[in-house]
Amino acid sequence: MRVLKFGGTSVSNAENQKQVLNILKNYLPQNDKICVVLSALGGVTNNLLKAAELAYYQNENYLNILETLTNRHLQLVKDSIPIKSQSSVLTSVKTLCNEIEDICKGVFLVKELTPQTCDFISSYGEILSSSIFSKILETYGIRNKWCNAADHIKTNSDFQKAAPDINATYKNLRELVNNSDHNFFIFPGFIGSDEQGKTTTLGRGGSDYSAALIGAALNAEAVEIWTDVSGMMTADPGLVKNARIISEISYEEALELSHFGAKVIYPKTVAPLINLRIPIIVKNTFKPADGGTVICCEAKKNGNPVRGISCMNRIAVITLEGSGMIGQPGYSKKLFEALAQEKINAIFITQSSSEYNICVAVEEQVSEKARQSIDRHFTYEIETGKINPVTVEHGLSIIAVIGDNMKSRVGMSGKMFSALGRNGINVRAIAQGSSERNISAVISESDIKKAVNVLHEEFFENAYKQINLYICGTGNVGKKLINQLRLQQDYLKEKMRLQLKVVSIANSRKKLFSDDGIDLQNWEAELNTGEEMDLETYVETIVSGNQRNAVFIDMTANSDVAKLYPAFLQRSISVIACNKIACSSGHDYYLQLKDLANRFNVSFLFETNVGAGLPVIATLNDLMRSGDEITRIEAVLSGTLNYVFNHYNATKPFAEVVKDAANEGYTEPDPRLDLSGIDVMRKILILVRECGYNMEINDITNTSFMPEACMNVSPENLYEAMLDHESHFKNIFKSADAHGNKIKYVATFLNGKAETGLKEIAAEHDFYHLYGKDNVVLFYTKRYIDQPLVIKGAGAGADVTASGVFADILRAAK
Repeated sequence: MRVLKFGGTSVSNAENQKQVLNILKNYLPQNDKICVVLSALGGVTNNLLKAAELAYYQNENYLNILETLTNRHLQLVKDSIPIKSQSSVLTSVKTLCNEIEDICKGVFLVKELTPQTCDFISSYGEILSSSIFSKILETYGIRNKWCNAADHIKTNSDFQKAAPDINATYKNLRELVNNSDHNFFIFPGFIGSDEQGKTTTLGRGGSDYSAALIGAALNAEAVEIWTDVSGMMTADPGLVKNARIISEISYEEALELSHFGAKVIYPKTVAPLINLRIPIIVKNTFKPADGGTVICCEAKKNGNPVRGISCMNRIAVITLEGSGMIGQPGYSKKLFEALAQEKINAIFITQSSSEYNICVAVEEQVSEKARQSIDRHFTYEIETGKINPVTVEHGLSIIAVIGDNMKSRVGMSGKMFSALGRNGINVRAIAQGSSERNISAVISESDIKKAVNVLHEEFFENAYKQINLYICGTGNVGKKLINQLRLQQDYLKEKMRLQLKVVSIANSRKKLFSDDGIDLQNWEAELNTGEEMDLETYVETIVSGNQRNAVFIDMTANSDVAKLYPAFLQRSISVIACNKIACSSGHDYYLQLKDLANRFNVSFLFETNVGAGLPVIATLNDLMRSGDEITRIEAVLSGTLNYVFNHYNATKPFAEVVKDAANEGYTEPDPRLDLSGIDVMRKILILVRECGYNMEINDITNTSFMPEACMNVSPENLYEAMLDHESHFKNIFKSADAHGNKIKYVATFLNGKAETGLKEIAAEHDFYHLYGKDNVVLFYTKRYIDQPLVIKGAGAGADVTASGVFADILRAAK
């Protein structure tokens, strides 16, 4: 004996019903009894209740709804049954539809709509669908018996009672099935009868419950729930794209998941079957070959203590608190009596150990009724100041991590809340039962999609971790970074289990967003068709997107973009800055950014601010964290100026050498930033600050080598101005050459003071053999006293700078 239930989607039209028919044909060779429970056609129950409501309010549009429903069922007969067999079925359907119309007309005339009448009207949806399907089976030569569920399903039956009570309640049903020579029995779901024998309904999930009651009454081998999904899943697939089917799950786990929003199966479906150990099998009508989910007594262990992530939205949290509660018994009892009186279910309960407050979560739609009831019950305590007036918070959700095998597993709660915390998801309340099967948390509803994905990734996605990147700036370095990300995608997945997904690319003109990830092969064409760039809406889109593991990457040299960092950090979005402006701005702003990153547990990284791809800042941080102390810094920090003075020998104009550096991508967009020494000043300032010193850019002594006339022109006229002052540059070169020295633009820090400027470097100096665009940094510390720690290498160029940003991305990903 098996019971098969098919939902509204499965029977909503002729094509879907053929699919159901094909599934049932698989049972024909088996000489077994099959009970088939059918829901109403999709949407019919709601429309029947809507028609009843309109009739009650004297709105004759109820007739239009009923006419549409009648035509829909008549058309189903015409589409499913051969013409020669249609007549009697059409007559039967029309008769049932006329009965519905007569009942609604009565409601219209007497202006009364009782709960019992609503039940009676809504029961016709299942009666129509099941009786039509019974006739469809007959036309295909499948003998079956249609059974009125109201004659056999008792809504007051309790399967927690002893077996003799069950046997007595369902004696007639067992005799009907066991004594019949039919193999198939067709039941309308959702319908039952009360103690007086009047037709009633089984409420939300009623058809599933009907199947469970029949299965328990007949001691079925299994109850199969056929729906439009392939079983219960590790998370809502509408929220988590990588959600997977759970092959086996225990009754208790299924109850927990279904209670917290997994609508594949309703909690009360499990109750009649759990003590009898009758398995429930959830299958997909439209993909019958899929394995589905088996709900049984003891599910096989799969190595993962967590079985699923579930959530419930539109929750309100009611808080009762006050000093008068401390050490006084009875407050909890009185609170729950207030809720019970209004038939309000407390979904979530937690109480502080100090007994100062109790929090309960209820459905948002009943929160006001709950508040009023609690206020009435505690009128005296509120008026006397023993407790405060009840507070209600809206816009919340409950997220739950569920699994039998979490019991006694150390660190499960820590893992859950660490993952949420890393992504800036604030937990408002926490509850965990003594069974350790469920860890629940109340969070903001706006965070629910991110939270479910974060936890699913934490507990289920061993393949890779997804990092969502927002790239702002598509100049030379930005383009190189995007290309490097494209080329390394497969390597990172395979070797580091990372998926770096670029969800936004923007520049000063356009912005492009895609939650599914941007095609890095064709991003330029897509960006050109993107929206016009506007920083305000750009930030709003990133923040409201609320992506997990989000990283904002500033590849610009724009001061306005550098001002956006706090907005991102305080929303737990990591920031990687190639842009030097933020860290070389006011010291207070620099500290603010550092503090925000620490407070919201995200990364603020800017390795490429100094030395492009060289690990200068990372090395300095390691020295400081290990307890060393920087006593002196000497550095050549401008790859641009090093390139220029390594190539300038007074035979080729200085202006042309600078232009060559610009063409190679070594200079800032405005070369004057390099030539003025401002860029070097910013770099040494950042290093000094990372050493722990409070310094502003104006505290640095900068000796400029550029004629003032060259610095006062526009970037377009810069090269012409330098040609006019070629003799000045020749004199600088000749002075150094005469002494056998080389020219380097050097930054130094000593005794709390920083300086930058040109220096003549003798042959014995570490800087003498510094070629091309290389940078070098010498750290003298309490440990590195006589011989400094030296970091040397290419300090300019789009490729190496992009690789430095890439390295920061990987650091943030960890």
